[in-house]
Amino acid sequence: MQIGDVFFPKFSEGFEFSEIKGQEKLVRALQIAAAGGHNLMAVGSPGCGKTMAIQKFPALLPYLTLDEAHSTTRIWSLAGLLQPNESLVRLPPFRMPHQTSTIEGICGGGVYCRPGEISLAHNGVLFLDEAAEFRSSVLQTLRVPIESGRITLSRAGRSTVYPAQFQLLMAANPCPCGNYGSQTKLCLCSASSVDKYWKKFSAPLLDRVDLRVSVVN
Repeated sequence: MQIGDVFFPKFSEGFEFSEIKGQEKLVRALQIAAAGGHNLMAVGSPGCGKTMAIQKFPALLPYLTLDEAHSTTRIWSLAGLLQPNESLVRLPPFRMPHQTSTIEGICGGGVYCRPGEISLAHNGVLFLDEAAEFRSSVLQTLRVPIESGRITLSRAGRSTVYPAQFQLLMAANPCPCGNYGSQTKLCLCSASSVDKYWKKFSAPLLDRVDLRVSVVN
């Protein structure tokens, strides 16, 4: 599909936002985020649909430009992720690492200084589902790459710079049990546990999140 001079890929059934019911505010925020390249955080109780909606985000993104495709393809080639018949990555990457990911897995490293998730998301999206479940140290490492668009890895006297120009999307519960602020469910979390839960997101990291959306059932 073409809109002006911008080409969009055709996605299969299941990626359309028409399947999202009752979350017009979140869908509109995702549209704004896609149009402006904004970082976004959706907060809501389990089962409200925030993860499902964000997973459909790639349907809003156009094909990569030729320059973007070349730089993305080089990174994926270094990581050994290119398919045998794939010569160029044209779709924006959508990376969704697990909550148990280490700093090395997110930022890159190892013996050969391989690129991590933030570089594999270059020119695309890094989605952290249940973001508060990630280690605080992992969340804090995102600040500099978000600001600079690159990351420097150093190991045994060797330094490697990888591009990391990614869009950050996060989904989180409002508290450890997920029921804080609910009109129909009881929150069993203490005030101190809720405070500790949100302290995982430092102020400098949240300052880099342009859109924050409260999602309700």
